[in-house]
Amino acid sequence: MIEVRQARYFIAVGEELHFGRAADRLNMSQPPLSQAILQLERQLGTTLLNRSSRSVLLTEAGRLFLEQCRLLVVASERAREVADQARSGLAGTLRIGAVTSAFSEALPAILQRFRESRPLVELHVQEIDTHHGRDALLRRELDVAVVRQSVGGHRLKAVPLRRDHFVVVMPAGHPGAGGRGKASLSDYRDETWVWLPRHISPDYHDELVAACRQAGFSPEATHYANSIHSQLAMVECGLGVTLVPESSVRRHAGTLAWRELSPRVDLVELSVLSRAGDDEPLVAHFIACATAS
Repeated sequence: MIEVRQARYFIAVGEELHFGRAADRLNMSQPPLSQAILQLERQLGTTLLNRSSRSVLLTEAGRLFLEQCRLLVVASERAREVADQARSGLAGTLRIGAVTSAFSEALPAILQRFRESRPLVELHVQEIDTHHGRDALLRRELDVAVVRQSVGGHRLKAVPLRRDHFVVVMPAGHPGAGGRGKASLSDYRDETWVWLPRHISPDYHDELVAACRQAGFSPEATHYANSIHSQLAMVECGLGVTLVPESSVRRHAGTLAWRELSPRVDLVELSVLSRAGDDEPLVAHFIACATAS
């Protein structure tokens, strides 16, 4: 196995073709350099240099070996550069998980900022739900997750990304669609509800239930969706009403109707989750991009 140090020694001798000048170039004395080259030739089992009292010349083996030594040194320098970039958060791979709603609003701007500032970083992005994102972080299958809720815990830390509030959503032809002003959630206690099962997103489901209980009723959940997008599609089909964050329904103007609630029901609609205690420059930079104004 040839060491990078040996390659540097031979490059100096092969380019200078003079042991004294090569030693000066390497900031070392000549005898140790001569011994190092002799040891290298013994190690390779071939003569790399033809030496005489007046000159030093490369053999054919030496000429070919010199080319490979240059490649070795370049590769070594590149490896060190990549390691330095990774240590400082300028290169590497970042595995990102995000809930469905993040892809339509928050994530595009975050990813644009991140790519512009870290063009050498390879991004791996996948759609997740909140509790699967937490599990994947703890199993180190993800580096960062954009999820609903802001609950971290002692093993995860959460940075609130976007705050929102619930609105009640109904088909455009619903009797309550033309109402003015804010509505009381209790007015919809007898409606057929499109719901999100708890196993899909436990925290989000619990917030929905808590909002209804605060209004004095438990919703009659008849139809079930696997995402907010599906909830809205099912409401659009006329299957019932639902509660969703206000930001999720803006794009459906004309096909759906929604009412603001009084009292207002606030929530942390999106948060960035990462592992607590980890010193990961790429994650820190992603969070900075996510929270940039």
